[in-house]
Amino acid sequence: MKISYNWLKWYVPEAPSAEKLVDIFNYHLCEVESVEHRVFNKEEDWILDLKILPNRAHDLLSHQGIARELTSLLNIKFIDPTPKYKIPESKPTKLIQTIESSNCRRYMGRVIRNIKIGPSPEWVIKHLEAIGQRSINNIVDATNIVMFDCGQPAHVFNLSRVKNLKLKVRNANKGEKITLLGGVEKTLDETMMVIADDLGNSLDIAGIKGGNYAELDKDTKDIVLECANFDPTSVRKTAQALNIFTDARKRFENDLSPELAAFGMLELSALILEMCPEAIFEDVIDVYPKKQEGKKLFFSTDRISKILGIEVSDKEIEGILNRYVFEYVYKKGKFEITIPPMRLDLATEEDMAEEIGRILGYNKVKENIPKIDFKPKINETYAKIISARNKLLNEGYSEVMTYTFCDQGEIEVKNSASDKKFLRTNLSDGFKESIKLNHANIALLGLKEIKVFEIGTVFTKNREQINVCYGDKKNITEVSLDDFCKNMSSNFSLKPITYNLETKFKMWSLFPFIVRDIAVFVLENVKSREVEKIIKKNMGNMVIRGPEIFDEFKKENKISYAFRLVFQSYDRTLTDIEVKGVMDKITEKIKENKGWQVR
Repeated sequence: MKISYNWLKWYVPEAPSAEKLVDIFNYHLCEVESVEHRVFNKEEDWILDLKILPNRAHDLLSHQGIARELTSLLNIKFIDPTPKYKIPESKPTKLIQTIESSNCRRYMGRVIRNIKIGPSPEWVIKHLEAIGQRSINNIVDATNIVMFDCGQPAHVFNLSRVKNLKLKVRNANKGEKITLLGGVEKTLDETMMVIADDLGNSLDIAGIKGGNYAELDKDTKDIVLECANFDPTSVRKTAQALNIFTDARKRFENDLSPELAAFGMLELSALILEMCPEAIFEDVIDVYPKKQEGKKLFFSTDRISKILGIEVSDKEIEGILNRYVFEYVYKKGKFEITIPPMRLDLATEEDMAEEIGRILGYNKVKENIPKIDFKPKINETYAKIISARNKLLNEGYSEVMTYTFCDQGEIEVKNSASDKKFLRTNLSDGFKESIKLNHANIALLGLKEIKVFEIGTVFTKNREQINVCYGDKKNITEVSLDDFCKNMSSNFSLKPITYNLETKFKMWSLFPFIVRDIAVFVLENVKSREVEKIIKKNMGNMVIRGPEIFDEFKKENKISYAFRLVFQSYDRTLTDIEVKGVMDKITEKIKENKGWQVR
């Protein structure tokens, strides 16, 4: 929400400087996203872009809303504009309004005759341009001024297009079309609300955007003003479905008090009278089926103090309630307040604690961690999983995780993300594939044998349970977690462990690897590391693992060392010719040593 500092000062003459307001808003109300210094017709202004959250959008998306909040927060004077709004005696009207949709909570209309469409006064243009809005004409600008000033969206229809002086708030017909201001056509359905005339012509999409059927033009003399209130959920769903984003939608979808419509009508009427002094006003028609109920809220000083974690006194709370013009009754540390109609965010003690806390300043809340004396309850299933995992890891097994989804099973997934549409009934099937895959990569992994385990859930029609599966290439065992842990100590406990591990992750190559072995006969006094040194010096950068010695034996006065090298590239598939070239080079260098022989 963009706020003009000069506009704000109409209502708060004692307002601090724009720079100071930034800190006040940031610490007590909302985040100030930006501050922009502008000059309009040689007059300086500061535009504050406030990030108003949804819980306060119903009363703070307007200059008056921000002004009232600021004056209450700082305990300074607010200039109420209401006494300035003078409307001449109105005449009887023949306008008829009916509400057929339960999503319309209030609808106010007024006929004004003998208006003149023209440019807006300079102060109106200045106000609108300050917050990034362009001036259209005096009547349309008046509706925009009202919305950004008091928060009530308003609309104006060309009276000559409203057949039989009848307006109807109804749900649209399925497939009904409406052409909006700007020329875009939308197709509606029966869940969406429209304002229509007596012949069924749709004049606008309720609470969102007007249609071009009753659009004002330069020859318009008579108009109908609209100030209404609509269900926020209905407005949001309709706007989302039609992909329409307007300032009116933003306010209605966050909920507005129906009581605001009357003030909006008063302010709009006064603005039009100022711009069109010869205008003739007719009576306001107000259809308000179910009035907004008054609400009360009860809370105690002790409860507020406990929620905030600081000592708050009765006097401090009373001071806040008086500054914010809350009606209240106080008795022995307990308050009963009447919630103002515009404060839709206040419903519980916690809401009131938040309100008092932000006004006092959250910097007063001490950073004390609460002391909680309790013994954590051990989750038996988790304890068994940890016990089983530790046991298998200590026995030299490595943990694997296989897919829960498979090609066949007893339970089928309705909307599967892949071609595997069933939940597994055992771990063994996927486990076998995991062993097969790991064996194929045993050289790359640098392991002598593959011993793995998995702890996971299996699914049958009757139940789901956690199983443990472990084994190697020859034997695979799968049992339930309960059976595996039947001998687990009854006093097993989970102890917190802190690891200070340095992250050393290196992405593996996605290309195939090639394994080559080389065996060398050397004199018995030659150590393996001497041979290894020559291999390393000549193997190049294609070897990602090795040389690793995997065999050694003596024969007469000689000793044989066998080394394994794993070749792999990160950017291509290696060829046998490339690997052969490296192995030939290593062989040649080894043969240069007297008494050494490559087997």
